[in-house]
Amino acid sequence: MPRTGATTAILAAVLFGLSTPLAKLLVHDLSPWMLAGLLYLGSGIGLGLVRLARRLTASRQRGERGLRGAEWLWLLAAVAAGGVAGPVLLMFGLTATPASTASLLLNLEGVFTALLAWFVFREGVDRRLVAGMVAIVAGAVVLSWGGTVSLDGGWGNGGWGPAAVAAACLMWAVDNNLTRKVSLANPADIATIKGLVAGTVNVGIALALGDALPAAPTAATTAAGAMLVGLLGYGVSLVLFVVALRHIGAARTGAYFSTAPFVGGIASLAIFGEPVTLGLAAAAVLMGVGVWLHLTEDHDHEHDHDEMEHDHPHVHDAHHRHHHDGPQDGPVIEPHSHRHRHGRLRHRHAHFPDAHHAHRH
Repeated sequence: MPRTGATTAILAAVLFGLSTPLAKLLVHDLSPWMLAGLLYLGSGIGLGLVRLARRLTASRQRGERGLRGAEWLWLLAAVAAGGVAGPVLLMFGLTATPASTASLLLNLEGVFTALLAWFVFREGVDRRLVAGMVAIVAGAVVLSWGGTVSLDGGWGNGGWGPAAVAAACLMWAVDNNLTRKVSLANPADIATIKGLVAGTVNVGIALALGDALPAAPTAATTAAGAMLVGLLGYGVSLVLFVVALRHIGAARTGAYFSTAPFVGGIASLAIFGEPVTLGLAAAAVLMGVGVWLHLTEDHDHEHDHDEMEHDHPHVHDAHHRHHHDGPQDGPVIEPHSHRHRHGRLRHRHAHFPDAHHAHRH
């Protein structure tokens, strides 16, 4: 499962990283509010159609479960932070920040996510992860510092743009930690709800402020482009991100997701022909060291599992040794989801803070 979490987190990072320079292409044709709304509407509508198609053809055996009880409150709070405030701050930041710089600054999301997970949500974070965060923060400081000298003799710019991008990262960090609390529910449902709610709110605010789509004939093309970018960079990426949260926790998922800005930075240099600055190069090295420290972490020690009962997708591994005795269950297909009980267990293996490993260190 740790390998599954790492893989899905990195795939999520690739999709989201590519969405940043692509959004930069659209931000001149749409207001930040409208662009943020269309990105999330594309995510919600696209995933909703996929969910509908799968529901019509799915097996009767339940592989995922829906949201329940207090999980709805956690999800709504996550949507407010990451689905409304975060995208708008990023879109405003992109209007005053080179796309390559903004892409690398997005590394701060992983740092903020880990800090909140550690100090607020009490998730275990070791010294190697902290060292990686220090390197990433140092790279972000270099990027945000005004007046960095470029390799071709020009000058870069600091200002409020990088601050807005950093604020967006903080909102997404809050979102990540809140979403972890609902990560045992269906990731596609979570991403669909986030997309529809956040998209509707942002488009509504844009219209209330007097914004509108570009005049025809470019309107349809611009809107469709934004929604497609949103479906892949926000929708599919978020589904993969929630799967990673389920398996490896918020801090480590955020750490793996820190590879997203490098994808975006490389794409930005190719798309916009932006100059390579000394600050950009130094930041890339510092952030690369930080991400490497995160990716090479090895967490292995003897630990106890207390008795617990919950419902989530699983296979019959060392942590799931229950039987299916009811004839109503039919043949067992893995992974599957149902309410099950865990007995006390003590063992040792490599693990991360998933739903079964929330112990203190």
